[in-house]
Amino acid sequence: MPTAAGVRAQAVLRDGTLVDDFLIREGARTVHVLNAPSPAATASLPIGREVARRALSAL
Repeated sequence: MPTAAGVRAQAVLRDGTLVDDFLIREGARTVHVLNAPSPAATASLPIGREVARRALSAL
């Protein structure tokens, strides 16, 4: 069964450069995953570990 092509969001830096890799930023009491390019699902556990590590280090 044919399907339509998908569209995925991708982060863009202020200078217009596309972010090709994972981009994780921290706020005062938050950790944000700003870009998780395909195949992000295969990297979801390592991303989760990294977010948890950063959150725990901020406590």
